Amino acid sequence: MNREQLKQLEDDLWSAADNLRANSDLKASEYSTPVLGLIFLKFADINYRRHEVAILKEYQKLKGTRREKSLNEIAVAKCGFYLPDHARYSHLLNLPENQDIAKAIEKAMEAIEEYKPELQGSLPKDEYYRLTRTQETKLLPFDLLRQFDNIPDDATGDVFGQIYEYFLGKFALSEGQGGGEFFTPRSVVRLMVEIIEPHGGTVFDPACGSGGMFVQSAQFIEKHKEEYEAQGEDTSVFVSGQEKSSETVKLARMNLAVNGLRGQILQGISYYDDHF
Repeated sequence: MNREQLKQLEDDLWSAADNLRANSDLKASEYSTPVLGLIFLKFADINYRRHEVAILKEYQKLKGTRREKSLNEIAVAKCGFYLPDHARYSHLLNLPENQDIAKAIEKAMEAIEEYKPELQGSLPKDEYYRLTRTQETKLLPFDLLRQFDNIPDDATGDVFGQIYEYFLGKFALSEGQGGGEFFTPRSVVRLMVEIIEPHGGTVFDPACGSGGMFVQSAQFIEKHKEEYEAQGEDTSVFVSGQEKSSETVKLARMNLAVNGLRGQILQGISYYDDHF
């Protein structure tokens, strides 16, 4: 995603926040949850479409043989998760406006969690019912779906982290800092990764936030993959992270999923908890 596209996304986020501010009972610090849920669906759909031809090709190739596998098994192996038809972004976007959109989004989130156990309980669901309580607000989720449909298909990387920092900076900065939450600037994370020079194996972050260190580590390894593999290095990565905020834990898990990273994010304060 280039600078211009990111600026457009930030403008869309600001517009979405204005809409939520005017038409819902959500507090500023709560705006990010339903918005990030739909952006997650959009990114998941983009990633799934990148692998869809290969997924279907392998499914047809193995069908009827002793090595036959279900479509969801192949999808999870290829891109890390499976999106059934009713969890596709286009399906939700094209539902008639008299449809119970909150219920449809909930079913989509449940389906993704069913085939991706690491995301269990991490995707927003009930929040969309809060957006459709009155006649005046029942189309809010449709508005948000339309708003984020223009995210480009080539969007990759730690966009989730950028979006979350945007929300924190615009709407919840004082609340976050009051609770001791500070987000490491992206440039500093990039410098740390360049110094560490991860090759593969396990990457651990004891205060992982939205998971930006993991995404940038994976990008660094991908950039140097040929060089590492020529030296006989295993470039596969498993990430482990702790984070004190339950909402940020959920965000980090979503970030790993859309970036195809294997790992585990657990809630804990690393001064006192040692989950790993």
